Amino acid sequence: MPATTSIATLLSLRGVGKAFRLYASPADRLKEALLRRSCHRDHQALDGISLEVRPGDAVGVLGRNGAGKSTLLKLVTGVLLPDAGTIRHAGRITGLLELGTGFDPNLSGRDNIDVNARLLGMDTQEVRSKLDAIIEFSELGAFIDAPVRTYSSGMTMRLGFAIAIHADPDCFVVDEALSVGDARFQQKCIARIREYRENGGSILFVSHDVNAVKLVCNRAVVLEAGRILFDGAPDQAVSRYFRLIAGVPSGMQMTARDGERDYGRMRTRIVGVALHDEEGRETRKFICGETVSLQLNVASDDDVELNVGFLLRDRFGQDIFGTNTGLLARRVQFRAGSLSVCRFDFPVRLAPGNYSVTVAIHSDLTHVHNCQHWLDNALELEVSAFGTRAFAGLCELPVTFTETAYGVGASADTDKEIPFAS
Repeated sequence: MPATTSIATLLSLRGVGKAFRLYASPADRLKEALLRRSCHRDHQALDGISLEVRPGDAVGVLGRNGAGKSTLLKLVTGVLLPDAGTIRHAGRITGLLELGTGFDPNLSGRDNIDVNARLLGMDTQEVRSKLDAIIEFSELGAFIDAPVRTYSSGMTMRLGFAIAIHADPDCFVVDEALSVGDARFQQKCIARIREYRENGGSILFVSHDVNAVKLVCNRAVVLEAGRILFDGAPDQAVSRYFRLIAGVPSGMQMTARDGERDYGRMRTRIVGVALHDEEGRETRKFICGETVSLQLNVASDDDVELNVGFLLRDRFGQDIFGTNTGLLARRVQFRAGSLSVCRFDFPVRLAPGNYSVTVAIHSDLTHVHNCQHWLDNALELEVSAFGTRAFAGLCELPVTFTETAYGVGASADTDKEIPFAS
């Protein structure tokens, strides 16, 4: 587990900037050196970044491709040096950045553990004491003695993560590398990251998986064009990030009514949201299995055909289920100056708890294209009790069970396969 520290700030960035020279071709580098005239253009990857990470913080970093996320992490881990500003940190910072960073492809996985662990600051005794744990966590088995060049990207990620997390850093930096590999190992990594944080470790976590950011982090920043656009609660950061990928113009990112939760072009907009029970009564409390009617009142300034959808989230902000009329092979025709009522009916097969409903109107199957209106957490609903039977987990699936009986001694017939039916 991470070393304890008494400092108030583990990592501090003040006015950090980083620029790169971009050349149209490799020959332009030579021309610039020989002719002593500029043959490049400057790209400001980061511009005036100020950020603090305290012990126990888990800070997510969101942003579109090219926003400066990977450059930020490389500066924090010392792979790159800033052109401007200061970076101060206390304690050990380790990172899992690009796959294969620090690995010698000709060495075995076992030998690379020794080399990579030393690069992360571990001494000989520490490497020896943790070698078996690293190998076990990586699940590489006999492949640990094979050259790394024979590894798949998922195997490389396993080894890199296992080494980095066993270095017991005070701050653990993770880039998109966790998007590689099978789902089971990704879940194992997320569980280990959460355990690490619960024991006082700090995290900088870059991912396009917004659910992972909301699950792991207590804070998130949104980068855009090398600047911090937002720094705050993960759910609000995700909302800002969605606005960016939806291409909403800056002047249309917020409305006076709902502020952070509400954005879009608003030519066609949701003016009312309500939930009704099976009797048609408006309510926000249901029993698992009851049919819910979600009603959206929509006003439009145009004659247009669009999709209407909704998204259910649990109390942690994790996406549970979402759909829209496009996915249901339906399109909604709106008329200028008219008010339309759109209704979704569905059984609320969810475990008792509190959930939120987000609603949206857009032209494509997602809100990335021509987002007219996105309203986060338009309302909340409560599932107060199980229905006819209880279940484990978050949602109920329709399940049937079949038992087939065979004659005495049938199971001893080695030439006959006994099927399992469910």
